[in-house]
Amino acid sequence: MKGILLEPFYGGSHKKWADELLSFSGHKIELFTLPANHWKWRMHGAAISFAEQFKGLNDNVDFILATDMLDLATFKGLIPKQYKSTPTFLYMHENQLNYPWSAADEDATKGRDNHYAFINYTSMLAADQVWFNSDYHYKAWFNALPGFLKRFPDRRNVSTIDSIRDKSSVLPIGIDFSRIKSSKRSKNIPPVILWNHRWEYDKNSELFFKTLFKIKERGIKFELIVLGEQSVKSPEIFGLAKERLVSELVHWGFAENNDRYNKLLAKADLVPVTSNQDFFGISAVEAIASGCIPLLPNRLAFPEHLPTELASKLVYNNDSDFEQKLIDQILNPVTIDSDLPEFLNEKYNWGKVAAQFDKAIRNWN
Repeated sequence: MKGILLEPFYGGSHKKWADELLSFSGHKIELFTLPANHWKWRMHGAAISFAEQFKGLNDNVDFILATDMLDLATFKGLIPKQYKSTPTFLYMHENQLNYPWSAADEDATKGRDNHYAFINYTSMLAADQVWFNSDYHYKAWFNALPGFLKRFPDRRNVSTIDSIRDKSSVLPIGIDFSRIKSSKRSKNIPPVILWNHRWEYDKNSELFFKTLFKIKERGIKFELIVLGEQSVKSPEIFGLAKERLVSELVHWGFAENNDRYNKLLAKADLVPVTSNQDFFGISAVEAIASGCIPLLPNRLAFPEHLPTELASKLVYNNDSDFEQKLIDQILNPVTIDSDLPEFLNEKYNWGKVAAQFDKAIRNWN
């Protein structure tokens, strides 16, 4: 089958997912993209930009796959008549109803943040199928949606929730594990701690680094690798951490390519995760797949990445629990009997996930 994938925010994990889906899918998919900046404008303007591109198409298209930053309802209203009946599928990397807004965002502080969640909602109404990237994401959206619609003055259309749920399911993000060197390596002494997430407010870097400051003050030895994509307005704690943890640093900053990134993952022992927002958590999965021992929060999608029998060892419930369990992992390395990389490979390898996508597209009706 021949399809078009619309990605209004072609960068970071969105770009990686789109590129790898095209590589692993058995369908012939053409990619339409816009740069990964000005996300609010993308949610408004991308529908018009992509609809204009469709006016120049002459080919038949069997399906259209869009991601969550597209106003799908507006897009479908603007495309040429010949494409209006083409099946459309919506993939939800994230949503703006459950996403924690930055305290510095003027729209949030002035109560203007509802519109972007409403675009997600109307896009789901317009789609033939809606696919969420994790079970957590699916549940979080449908738990929050009734209260969101009830904020409006009348004709809230709460009954539409069931129609969206009926056409929704979970299709996880695929991971190309062939690029990740998995190893049951000898533990470093002192252990090497890893940060491999974006340098953004929602990753809760304050808790991560302030906990490391406390651990260092107690005389407990560790080393540190800090990776991840930086932003123009990265949290100030990163600058402070670079100064206060300079003697612990093995590496600081974005890895210039995948090979360098994977080599640095292979040097690390522990990956403590502090995120307040992750609808999937690709960076954590990659680190665990490389052989790192995780310490994951008992929230969001993270518990889905572990066998249930390991939760008591590798999951924490609050900030103080995080600090104590991280100290325990540093001083008394965790021994894991099960093969965590293989567990993840069974769930998320692209060969299996792409086959799920292909089947869902082929058999949607």
